[in-house]
Amino acid sequence: MLESMDPVLLARIQFAFTVSFHIIFPATSIGLASFLAFVQWRWLRTREEVFLTLFDFWIKPFAVIFGMGVVSGLMMSYEFGTNWSVFSDKTGPVLGPLIGYEVMTAFFIEAGFLGVMLFGRDKVGPRLHFFATLMVAAGTLMSAFWILSVNSWMQTPTGYSMNEAGQFVPEDWLKVIFNPSFPYRFVHMAFAAYLTTALVVGATGAFHLLRDRQNQTARVMFSMAMWFVAILAPLQILAGDQHGLNTYEHQPAKIAALEGHFESQAAAPFYVVGWPDVEEGKMEYALAIPYLGSFILTHDFNAEITGLDAFPREDWPNVHIVFWSFRIMVGLGLLFLGLGVWSLVQRYRGRLYDSPLLAWSALLLGPTGYIAVLSGWITTEVGRQPYTVYGLLRTAESASPVAAPAVATSLAVIVVVYLFIFGLGTYYTVRLLAKVPPDSPEPQTRGLLDQGGARAVRILRLLIPGRGA
Repeated sequence: MLESMDPVLLARIQFAFTVSFHIIFPATSIGLASFLAFVQWRWLRTREEVFLTLFDFWIKPFAVIFGMGVVSGLMMSYEFGTNWSVFSDKTGPVLGPLIGYEVMTAFFIEAGFLGVMLFGRDKVGPRLHFFATLMVAAGTLMSAFWILSVNSWMQTPTGYSMNEAGQFVPEDWLKVIFNPSFPYRFVHMAFAAYLTTALVVGATGAFHLLRDRQNQTARVMFSMAMWFVAILAPLQILAGDQHGLNTYEHQPAKIAALEGHFESQAAAPFYVVGWPDVEEGKMEYALAIPYLGSFILTHDFNAEITGLDAFPREDWPNVHIVFWSFRIMVGLGLLFLGLGVWSLVQRYRGRLYDSPLLAWSALLLGPTGYIAVLSGWITTEVGRQPYTVYGLLRTAESASPVAAPAVATSLAVIVVVYLFIFGLGTYYTVRLLAKVPPDSPEPQTRGLLDQGGARAVRILRLLIPGRGA
C-alpha cells in the first residue's frame, strides 16, 4: 500500500509537521526573551522586588522552551538532504550562506550569553547580567531575521542568476537578503511572536489571579501582558494589512485563493465565510460584504481584483486550505484586539484585576496565539504552492528520488518521537507555569506598564465615558 502513495506528498507532510511543531518554541522564546529583558530593566530602574520575582518565575520556562526550540529544529536540516536534495542543490548557493549567517551570528550570540543569563546573576553583577539577557533577546530576534530572509527569498526571489548547472547563484546579496517581501514578513512574524508571548503571560497571570486576586506578582504579570496585547494587536493588524498589499503585488494567485476570488472583477466583495467550489470556480454559501475585498487589497472600493481565472489551474494553490487558514488567523487577530480594548476599559474602570470574565477570556485565549501563528504559516506556505521558489522551481521538481515507504517510515518515527519528547517538555513547562508565583510587596511606584501608566489612564478617561478608576 505504501508503494502507491506519493513520496512528494509524504515529504511535504513530514516537513510541514516538523516546522509546525518547531515554530511554536521559537515564537515563544523570541517574545519571552524580550519580556525577560524588559522585566529586568524595570527592576534595575525601580529595584522593586516584584520584577525580580517575575524574572525568576519565567526564567525556567524560558530555558525549557529555548532548548526544545533548538532540538526540534535540527530535524529540518536533515530533511533538506534526505527528502529535498534537488531543492538543496539548486538553491544552496543562495540559501546555504544565509542559514550559515544565522548560525554564526544569532545562534552564537544566544549560546554565548545564555549561560550567563541562566546562571550568572550572582556572579557577574546585575548590569552585566542584564546585558547578557539583552543579548539573548537580540540573538533570538536576529535568528528570526535570517530565517525570514531565507523564507522570503523563496517567496519573492531577487538578486540571483542561474549558472550552467541550473543552480541559483547570488548576484547581489543585499537584494537577496532584503528581497521585496522580507521587511513585511519579518515585522509580521516578530509582532506575532511578541503577541503570542503576551497572550501566554496574560493567561498565566489570569490563572493565578483567579486563584488569588491579591497576589501582587500575578497582578503585575497580568497588567503588563494586557498592555502588550493592547499595543501589539492593532500594530499586528496594520502590519498584516501592509503584508497583504505586498503579497498581492508579488503573489496575486495566493491572494486570489485566500480571498476566494475565482473571477477577476471590479468592486470585489470580501467573503467572510463560504465554501470554495474549485471545480465550478465559484464561491458557494457565501456571506459577502460588497466592495470590501477591493478596499482591503488596494484601499480602493472600486478597484479591479485579479482572480484565479488569470492563472493556469496547475498553478493554483490549495484553495480550501488557504481560504480557511487565513480566516482563522484574521478571526483570532480580531479577538486579540477585542481582548486588548476590553482590558483598557477595565483598567480605566479600576477593575482590571477584579473581573473574572476578563481573566477567563485571557486564560482561554492564551494558547490561541499559537493557532494564529500556525494558521499564518499555513497560509504563507500552502499559498506558495505549487512552487518551492515561487514561479521558478516547482515542488514536484525539488524532491529527492526517495521511495514512498522510506519517507512514510521516517515520518512515522518523527511523529512518535516529537509527540513523546516535546509533549513531555510542554507538560513540564505547563507545570512550571501552574506553580503559584511568590507574592511580592505591592509596588510603590507607578511604572510604565506594570501599574497602568498614569498618563495612559488620563488619556483613557478622555476617550471612555464613565466613572474613573
